[in-house]
Amino acid sequence: MRLLLTTTSYQDTPGDHHALLEAQGFEIHRERGPLPEARMLELAGEFDAFLCGDDEITAAVLDRALPRLRVISKYGIGLDKIDVVQCTERKLPVLFTPGVNHTTVAEHTFCLLLAQVRNLVDSAVSVREGGWKRVTGHEIWNKAMGIVGLGRIGQEVAKRARAFGMTVHGMDPYWPESFAEEFGVTRHETLETMLPEIDVLSLHANLSESTRHLVRADRLQLARPGLVIVNTSRAELVNLRDVIAALDAGALGGYATDVLDEEPPPPDHPLLRHPKAVITPHIGSRTYESVPRQAMRATLNLVNFLNGEADVIQANRW
Repeated sequence: MRLLLTTTSYQDTPGDHHALLEAQGFEIHRERGPLPEARMLELAGEFDAFLCGDDEITAAVLDRALPRLRVISKYGIGLDKIDVVQCTERKLPVLFTPGVNHTTVAEHTFCLLLAQVRNLVDSAVSVREGGWKRVTGHEIWNKAMGIVGLGRIGQEVAKRARAFGMTVHGMDPYWPESFAEEFGVTRHETLETMLPEIDVLSLHANLSESTRHLVRADRLQLARPGLVIVNTSRAELVNLRDVIAALDAGALGGYATDVLDEEPPPPDHPLLRHPKAVITPHIGSRTYESVPRQAMRATLNLVNFLNGEADVIQANRW
């Protein structure tokens, strides 16, 4: 049994998942993902299973990987880099790990938000370099946060927003009625009604054709002046060109993101040195607590599937 292991968080973080995987007797080939389609095409066809992160697994990759490939076990919950429709048509199971990283990502959301509104990065870098740059920032107390996507992560963000004394607005096609009532979340059907009411927009939606470029120029024109956007979901939820234009024009107060359209970004990426942007290298779920939970779940999914056991979380059915 040959296994392609690409997720770097899995490989870099100690935990029991390493022993469990090694005990299976697989021949393991390790790569440093996320891998582009070109590299996946070079590797496809040589493996019985993928234990992957955000590698590009397209229809072309699947054509080359099958019939040998038996299963894809995704470390994480985002499946937009995997052509799940084509996997389903080919009856190839796609396994994933919901419910293991929501608290970690919610905490990172507030890490980004507070760093943005308190100018933390510039101030800390100034001191480290021997300066004493003191920049006036903003509170988040008594501000309004809008959350797009009230799944597990979005709900944890809402709880923390309330603890900070923020009012909370939400948008989700699967509205969690009891949760919203308990935590006082105001419901919106569209961004058009939400944006004029909020000071912070936090994105926690899955990427799909309906959510791609959800944040774009015509909608940003409806936002309150100085709106701060926090993105710990997918870069493609925003139209980057429109966001940068709004930052440059002073309409947006800041863009704090853990995800970029290219990872790692090229040296000339327009956000890297933007004075109103805070960027972290896709570490929202990368903690010593969260990584072993995700890695163990991904490993158990893989091992249990191959052993014909029931304890498997599968994203696709046929």
